[in-house]
Amino acid sequence: MDARRNQRTLVARATVDGVGYWSGRNVRVEFRPAEPHAGISFVRADLAGCPRIPAAVAHRIEMPRRTVLRSGEATVEMIEHIMAALAGMQVDNCEVWVDEPEMPGCDGSALAFVTAIQEVGIVEQNAPRNLLVVRQAVRLGSDDCWIEAHPASGGKTIIHYDLDYGVGNAIGRQSLEVTLSPRYFHVSLAPSRTFMLQREATALLAQGLGQTATVNDLLIFDSDGPIGNALRFPDECVRHKILDMVGDFALAGCDLVGRFIAYRSGHRLNAELVRAIVDGQTAIKRCA
Repeated sequence: MDARRNQRTLVARATVDGVGYWSGRNVRVEFRPAEPHAGISFVRADLAGCPRIPAAVAHRIEMPRRTVLRSGEATVEMIEHIMAALAGMQVDNCEVWVDEPEMPGCDGSALAFVTAIQEVGIVEQNAPRNLLVVRQAVRLGSDDCWIEAHPASGGKTIIHYDLDYGVGNAIGRQSLEVTLSPRYFHVSLAPSRTFMLQREATALLAQGLGQTATVNDLLIFDSDGPIGNALRFPDECVRHKILDMVGDFALAGCDLVGRFIAYRSGHRLNAELVRAIVDGQTAIKRCA
């Protein structure tokens, strides 16, 4: 990300309709422009009083396989792809109005949200974007699963991810390092889709989850590759893990400047790193 920039919002309202993976319920997402310094917030239009849920790591609660936010009794689930689309396209101030707690899965990527944002356009605002600049290294996790933050020169946001599904499956090991920019995000990360092994999908179905999702809605791998689907990138899985990191990092409420390295990290560790940077002494907050 360019370290020296102003805040941005949408030119007009944009909508995306879809179905929630977990609930199977129809949901409409409406992105609305917001004033400088407003940040990102979700608004539950289906609840009395239209409660607002700030997109901040302080409002994150732990749930398996997805990022969930709560404010009072109101929650929003599976927000990581929406947050990734907004952060990846450098939309800093936006109200996200929804009529269900779970966000639409679409095709398992962030592309539908990016397309909707681009169709209405993005406008620069007369206010500087806040940064958190990593000044010293921090590491969280264990030998089997970890995430690190390091200083990086040039005001860049660099993400390196090592994916390791072991042997005996079609996902295997994949690695990728990227320097974030809106164009790179749109072309090379936003189209990458949610993925899982066939045995993981079978276990979720047995729990009564994901009953309406099909192999057209995400990548489900057997020993030969994705079932009934084709990869958009040879390393699509690791690209999606980086997409998830972009969405989780957006819960900092500002641009994170540094080099971030993850090995088998997921939403929980991503959020813990954000908390460590926001609350600890590993970064210095300043304006561009």
